[in-house]
Amino acid sequence: MCLAIPGKIVNIDRSEPELTMAKVDFSGIMKDICIQWVDVSEGDYILAHAGMAISVVDAREAEETLEDLKKLERL
Repeated sequence: MCLAIPGKIVNIDRSEPELTMAKVDFSGIMKDICIQWVDVSEGDYILAHAGMAISVVDAREAEETLEDLKKLERL
C-alpha cells in the first residue's frame, strides 16, 4: 500500500522544455518532482509517485490532510 502525502510547489523550473521540474515541499522535505504532464502553478499542491506528479490536490483538502497527519504524529 502507498500513502500519498500532498506536497506544495515552491518553484518551477522550465529551463528544459521537455522536462518541466519543480521543487516541492513535502512537510519540510524538499524534493525535485517532474511536473511535465500536470497543469500546475507555484503554490499548488500535488500528489507524486516515483518522482512524477500524478495529480493536483485542492489546497483546502491538502491542508486538512497535512493537519490530520500532524495529529497522528502526536499519538
